[in-house]
Amino acid sequence: MSLRLENVSYTYEPGTPMETEAVRPMDIIVNTGEILALIGATGSGKSTLIQMMNGLNRPVTGKVFLDDQDVFAEKYDRRELRSRVGLVFQYPEYQLFETDILKDISFGPKNRGLDEETCLARARAAMAAVGLGPEYETRSPFDLSGGEKRRAAIAGVLAMEPEILVVDEPVAGLDPEGRAELLDEFRRLKEEKGMGIVIVSHSMDDVASLADRIIVLSQGEIVMQGTPREVFSRGEELESLGLALPAVTRILLRLKEKGVPVNTDALTVEEAKAEILRALSPAHDQ
Repeated sequence: MSLRLENVSYTYEPGTPMETEAVRPMDIIVNTGEILALIGATGSGKSTLIQMMNGLNRPVTGKVFLDDQDVFAEKYDRRELRSRVGLVFQYPEYQLFETDILKDISFGPKNRGLDEETCLARARAAMAAVGLGPEYETRSPFDLSGGEKRRAAIAGVLAMEPEILVVDEPVAGLDPEGRAELLDEFRRLKEEKGMGIVIVSHSMDDVASLADRIIVLSQGEIVMQGTPREVFSRGEELESLGLALPAVTRILLRLKEKGVPVNTDALTVEEAKAEILRALSPAHDQ
């Protein structure tokens, strides 16, 4: 299964003095079994683009295809699209509305006509996946912290068992432990369930450790794409776009400036540690 955007563009307030070209014509393919990260400065078109993926924004030009079916065709059921391509917004409180967490997370499966037992089983499995224990089932969504709301919103989408999950700033508001747990869950969903995941994030450290592929956006255009190692090797270009490098990459670059003979393409703490130990080892000096 793949989600394909062909020559899509989007303009806000067309024909008015406020007209803004948010997305200029571009092609993107999202595959199951991979994690795709969209990065770019504020206003680069990321949020507009992911709402096209879920059928919320109809492109001004171009088409969106799910399994080669045009999702904006007249007779296409976009409810089917939204059950297969789940979207978690940047502000999770917009997605929470029921009287308690279990009902809220069960809503999607129930709306698809599944029996109550299946809906509750899916909801509880989704809660466990994001670290919300049984004690949360009867709590009001509106009594949760910001991080807990984000977990609940993600669980509500996971309960639909989508084939592609699209998440906007998924770990914002989470403590380090919760952040690590949720990123590990995304890896598990990709590896064990073959889910495709699209992540919008300003955290280059998360992107470096998680993504299989990165698309860099600037002013509504794709300006760079490739593996994390390929993209983050172009540090000066990224910085010119207002983007930072992963912390480990910055550290290695600083060490190299100080004369330590390190390679600077490490993306994780583990890789950086191994590279620094290699560069400082007596065997390397000989």
